[in-house]
Amino acid sequence: MPSTAAAAAAEMEPEPDHTKPSTSAAAAGHRKHLAMLERLSKRAAAPAPSQDSPVAAFLSRFAAAKLAAESALSACRSSPDDAQPSLSAAAAAIDDLDRLVAEASHSLPPYELRSALAAASDLRAAHRLAASDLRPKKSFSFRNKSKAPKNPPQDPPPTLPPPPDQPNPSVEAILPGLGFRGRRDATLVKDLRVSDEKDGDFTLADLVSCQVYLKGKCRALHVHKLKDCRVFVGAVFGSVLIEDVERCAFVMAAHQIRIHEATATDFYLRVRSRPIIEDCCGVRFAPHALKYEGIGEDLRDAGLEEETGNWANVDDFKWLRAVQSPNWCLVPEEERLQTIDISDVQEREYDN
Repeated sequence: MPSTAAAAAAEMEPEPDHTKPSTSAAAAGHRKHLAMLERLSKRAAAPAPSQDSPVAAFLSRFAAAKLAAESALSACRSSPDDAQPSLSAAAAAIDDLDRLVAEASHSLPPYELRSALAAASDLRAAHRLAASDLRPKKSFSFRNKSKAPKNPPQDPPPTLPPPPDQPNPSVEAILPGLGFRGRRDATLVKDLRVSDEKDGDFTLADLVSCQVYLKGKCRALHVHKLKDCRVFVGAVFGSVLIEDVERCAFVMAAHQIRIHEATATDFYLRVRSRPIIEDCCGVRFAPHALKYEGIGEDLRDAGLEEETGNWANVDDFKWLRAVQSPNWCLVPEEERLQTIDISDVQEREYDN
């Protein structure tokens, strides 16, 4: 009978409660659901970063300025006789592109920065090409062939020489703003703080063996075709574009600096974004080394009071390998210029 007693005892044991685990699981699931709803609520209340972020705002403004430049260049090609106003409008729009990139360069992702710089560079090249095409074309006329005269032939009357071709506009003429152009062996000084066109663009073009001193600040600086020059610039609150320089030294502060076709040239910089070089050889970089009375205020007004160290972080757009570009290096400390004080340099322009 033991088996009968065991069976009876088994029947008397309470059955296990399977409802407790299921109740616990339901409670856990309910808590997860509430947490998910809270996260979704917070996400819905937060502003959409894609619409209000600085990058999105930059891309919107850049696209508008780019469209304005492209439309103006298209008008130049479609109406050559009335191209000059369109050419000026294109130049202004491209300047806006450079300014926008300079202002946002410290906050843009690398890909967006490279794309914007490439677009602005392409438009600048297209603008120069359009300007070079603005020259009058020769007009030709056809005359009916006359019958041979019965009288003995006479010497034909002297013909006037055809008018000379108009020269293509030079790059120096296209570059905007105040500036020094076409000088040799000269000392050139400009105080932009007292200029009638302060805070505008400034151009240095076709200079040989010159000393250039620019006090104050300007919106943009264009440098083209300098040889054996020393250039000292206070503050540029936009961009600096340097092209075709050889055996020069530049000391300047700017938000953005782009260098094309520079050879054996030193740059002493304070810059918000990484300097960019293309098609350069033997260029060297060092920290900013300039002072004059009031330079601190100029740097603060231009947003350049902070030393970022970007003078040593150079991007070579024509060198995409992982190893160091052979086209640039740092100036050895023992060879660097000491801080140069130009406080006593007065505004003047004279040949040495």
